[in-house]
Amino acid sequence: MAAEKKTTAQTEIEEMIKAGVHFGHKTSKTHPRMLPYIIGVRNTIHIIDVEKTAEKLQEAILKLKGFVLEKKVILLVGAKVQLKGLVEEIARECRLPYVSGRWIGGLLTNFETVSKRIEHLKTLETKKASGEFLKYTKKEQLGIEVEIKRLQAKFGGLKSLIRLPDVLFVVDLDENELVIREAKRKGLAVFAISGTDTDPTSVDYPIPANNDAISSVRYILERVKDVILEANSVQQTSTAAGQEIQDTKS
Repeated sequence: MAAEKKTTAQTEIEEMIKAGVHFGHKTSKTHPRMLPYIIGVRNTIHIIDVEKTAEKLQEAILKLKGFVLEKKVILLVGAKVQLKGLVEEIARECRLPYVSGRWIGGLLTNFETVSKRIEHLKTLETKKASGEFLKYTKKEQLGIEVEIKRLQAKFGGLKSLIRLPDVLFVVDLDENELVIREAKRKGLAVFAISGTDTDPTSVDYPIPANNDAISSVRYILERVKDVILEANSVQQTSTAAGQEIQDTKS
């Protein structure tokens, strides 16, 4: 059994290295609070200790699983252009609300106002689908179409967000200082991939890793996706079993 665990751990380390999880930034940019997670230097680039990455990742996914089972709302956040497609892909597969670009100021601290804009988008989309806009002139229809596209770009990933989220998973901590400040003000739990140039103590559950390379972020988000889908499956099975018992009693 011990040998099997060792093999599994070694495989995980090898996969992380292959994905480039261990690459940090130049030593001159390293945040001092990331030093405990650094194992060495290569060509002026700090190298992250992937054994510690594996440890913090395991801690994070176990906590995330608990949040999913508790039916907490998790918001996935990523600001970097190169990660946009990946963030949206994982969010869709896990059915999570998401922000895959510039953060919407006040989303957490002024959620009531922002939610009205989200509802406005959904209303316009519904009216468009029903053909209600056909009664307007072509110029008016064009204006509405432009507004829909603008709102979709800003709020498209938030249409399933009907209340303030309980948990944030931030892909790129270095690009989302405002997000962290808003989350702290609202007392939300925050998970984040922390590169060597960020402060891991600024969030509740830091995962020390390369958050610039798509391959590295994908490795971590795939692990996150697996645990969320697993927890959702457990939850659905439990709900179905409870309903079956209720039907039997009836």
